[in-house]
Amino acid sequence: MPRLLKKILLSCSISAAVAATAPLTATPAPEAKTAPPLLQRQAPAGAPNVVLVLLDDVGFGSSSTFGGPVATPNIDALARDGLRYNRFHTTAICSPTRASLLTGRNPHATGIGAVINAADARPGYSGMHGKDTATIAEVLRQNGYSTAAFGKWHQTADWESSAMGPFDHWPTGEGFETFYGFMGGAANQFDPDLIEGTTRVRRPAGKDYHLTTDLVDRSIQWLQSQRTLASTRPFFLYLAPGATHAPLQAPKQWIDRYRGQFDQGWDKLREESFARQKRLGVIPADTVLTPRPDGLPAWDSLTADQRKVAARLMEVYAGYLAHTDAEVGRLIDALKAGGQYDNTLFIYIVGDNGASAEGGISGSINYMGAAQGFAEGDAAKLARIDEIGSATTYPHFNAGWAWALNAPFQWTKTIASHLGGTRNPMVIAWPKGIADRGGLRSQFGHVNDIAPTILEAAHITMPGSVNGIVQKPLDGTSLIYSFSDASSPERHHTQYFEVLGHRAIYHDGWMASAFHSRLPWAGATAGKPKPFEADRWELYDLRSDYSQAHDLAQREPRRLAAMQKLFLREAARNQVLPLAEPIVGEGNKLPTILGDGPHYTFTAGAAVPEKEMRRMLNRSWTLSATIDAGEAPRGVVAAMGGNYAGWSLYVDSTGRPVFVCRLFDLKTVRLVADKPLAPGRNSLRVDFDYDGSGRGKGGELRLSVNAIPLSSDRLPRTPPATLTNTEGFDVGIDSGSPTDDYPATSGVGYPFAGGRIDRVDIELR
Repeated sequence: MPRLLKKILLSCSISAAVAATAPLTATPAPEAKTAPPLLQRQAPAGAPNVVLVLLDDVGFGSSSTFGGPVATPNIDALARDGLRYNRFHTTAICSPTRASLLTGRNPHATGIGAVINAADARPGYSGMHGKDTATIAEVLRQNGYSTAAFGKWHQTADWESSAMGPFDHWPTGEGFETFYGFMGGAANQFDPDLIEGTTRVRRPAGKDYHLTTDLVDRSIQWLQSQRTLASTRPFFLYLAPGATHAPLQAPKQWIDRYRGQFDQGWDKLREESFARQKRLGVIPADTVLTPRPDGLPAWDSLTADQRKVAARLMEVYAGYLAHTDAEVGRLIDALKAGGQYDNTLFIYIVGDNGASAEGGISGSINYMGAAQGFAEGDAAKLARIDEIGSATTYPHFNAGWAWALNAPFQWTKTIASHLGGTRNPMVIAWPKGIADRGGLRSQFGHVNDIAPTILEAAHITMPGSVNGIVQKPLDGTSLIYSFSDASSPERHHTQYFEVLGHRAIYHDGWMASAFHSRLPWAGATAGKPKPFEADRWELYDLRSDYSQAHDLAQREPRRLAAMQKLFLREAARNQVLPLAEPIVGEGNKLPTILGDGPHYTFTAGAAVPEKEMRRMLNRSWTLSATIDAGEAPRGVVAAMGGNYAGWSLYVDSTGRPVFVCRLFDLKTVRLVADKPLAPGRNSLRVDFDYDGSGRGKGGELRLSVNAIPLSSDRLPRTPPATLTNTEGFDVGIDSGSPTDDYPATSGVGYPFAGGRIDRVDIELR
C-alpha cells in the first residue's frame, strides 16, 4: 500500500477514535447557540381562551337562569361569575344565526340568509359563506389560536356535503383545525351521522350513548391535548350541541326528573315563568305578558288523554335541556381543573332562536311523519307515552309549549318579526376580564356582536383581507364596553331581521315588525301566500315596552314610515332583496351531488345526504344490487333513512335477502327471500311501482333474487317530502338509527361481511 494512503487511513482512524470518546458538548456547533425562530404567528400576550357555547331551539323563558321551568344550574353558576344579557338577539332560525355568529356580519351579507335547505339563487340566500366574510375561527387561527368545533355545523350547502366535498365550506375549511359533529340541522341523539374532520365515522359503541355527552367528551379530550401539546397558544372552542332541537331525545333518568311538573299546562306555565322573571329581575317590573296568538289552543280545551301526552312531551324537553346544561357543566369543570377557566372568555348563548313550534298543534311521537300528514291518533300516542324521548321515538312537543317557553314575548322560532323568535338569553363569564360578578346587562345586542367582542378581548384587529380576499366590514359591535358599566349607552344602534318573509327593523330602542304569512306550527305557508306589500307593519317602543305588547303604528305613522324606509335601505345593503317565498326541494333548481339523470350507480362505502335521494319520492323506482357472496354473507347492502321511516336491503344472519320499509307508524313492509344466497355472484332487486301522479301516493314493493320474483306488498301512502331529515343513503352499512332490528352481535350499522358488494344501482322511472 502506498505510504501516503497509509498515513491518510491512520489519521482517519485516530480522528474517529477521538470523536467516539469526546464529550458531545465539547465543541458545540455555531447554529446550536440560539433556538431557531418560531415561524407560527403568536397571539397577543395575555389573549384569553375563548369558549363559545350555542344551544339550539331554546326560548327566552326556558332556563331557570331567566325564569324558566328547567333547572340549569351551570348557566346559573356562570351568571354568578359573570353577566346576564336580557336584550340579546338571534336571527330567528338556525343557519343564519350561526353564519352571523361566526362571521360578525349580517346573515344575508354572508350568503346564508335562510336555513340551508331553503337556499336559492339569490346572493343573500345561496347557502354558502362568501369568502369575503371569513369566520372568527379563521382570523383567530391566523393569529396564534388553536381552534376546534364540536357539534352542529349547518353552514355547508347540501350539494357540497358528500364525502367528496368540496371541503372549503366545511368547518376545517372555515378556520377550525379540529371538527367532530354533524353537518345538518338536526341529529338523532342516540344514533347520529357523525363527521370527524371530513370523514364519516360511526358513533362510539354502547347502549348508554348520547350525542351531547359524546360531544363534551371530545371537547374535554381536545382541551387536554391542547394544554399538553400547545400550552403556549390560547384556544377557541366552539360547542354547538344539537340540543334542544327535535327530535327531543334524552336519557330516561333526566326525563323522569320532571314527571308531573307540567300537568298545569302551557297557559299556567307561561304565567309562572313570567312571575319568576320579574322576581329575578331579568325583565323590567312593568313588563306586560303578551297573549296567546290566535290558532293556538288553550290548555283547558284539550282532552284528558291529550293533556297526558302533551305533559310528557314537555317533560322530555325539560330533561333534554337539563341534561345538556349538565354536560356543559362538565366542560366548565374541565377548564377549572386545567387551570384555564380564569382567563377564558366563556360565552353561553341559550338558543339560536326562540323555542320551536314546528311540532305542530298536537305534538308528535314522530314529528317528521306528522308534519307530512301521517297524523298519530291520541290513543296511539297514549299507548307509547313511556317511550317518548327514547331511541324508538322521534318526538317534538306541542306548539303551545314553544309559545310558553318564549315568555313574555309574542311568537316563536322562525318569526323574525317578533321577539319570541329573536330574543335569546346570553351569559358571559371571564374572571380575569369581568369584575361585576352577577350583573345584568340590557344594552341591545345581536349575534353579529360576538366576533367583534372576541377580537377586542384578544387585542386582534380584524384584517382587511384574509387569504388574499378583501373582507366585508364587520356589522356587529363589540360588547366589551358593557362589561364594566351596566349603564353605558348601547352602541349597536340599528339591526334588521328577516326569515321566510317575516321581517323587522330595530333602531335606537324602536322596532317595526311585519309578520308575513307562514304560521310557525303549520310546516308551510298556510293557504296562498299573500303579497309582501299587503303585510301589516306594527311599531313598538322597546324602551318602555320590553315584551312588544303595545302596537303604536296607528299613533306614530310618520315614525313607522321612516322605519320601513330604514328596513329597505338595510335590506338592500345586506342582500336581503328581493323578498321571495322560499322554495324547498328540487324546485329551487340548485346544484346537486348526483346530477339530474335517472340512473345512479354506487359502490360499497357510498354515503349520500338524504336530500339528494328525495328524488326517489313521488315516483316509481328500481333498486338493484350485485354481490359476490361468500360462505356466510350477512349485513346491509343498501339503506336509506332510519328506524322511524326508511328502507333497508340486507342479508340476514341466515343468509337470506330481506327488504324492509318503515312508513312511520302507519305500516312496515317486510319482504324476505325463501332461502339463503348461494355462494358466488347474486343479483338482488327491489321494484316500487308508484300509484300514478301526485305527491304522497302509495304503491307496490316487489323483491326479486337472481331474476326470480319472491315477495311483494303494498304501501298505502308514501312520504311526500322526506323520511327523517337527519339521515341519508348508505351502501354496505346502515349509518344513523337502524332501519330494522339487526342482530345484536352484528356491530353498529350491521356492516356487510362474508362477501363483496360489486355495485348498487338505482333507476328512477
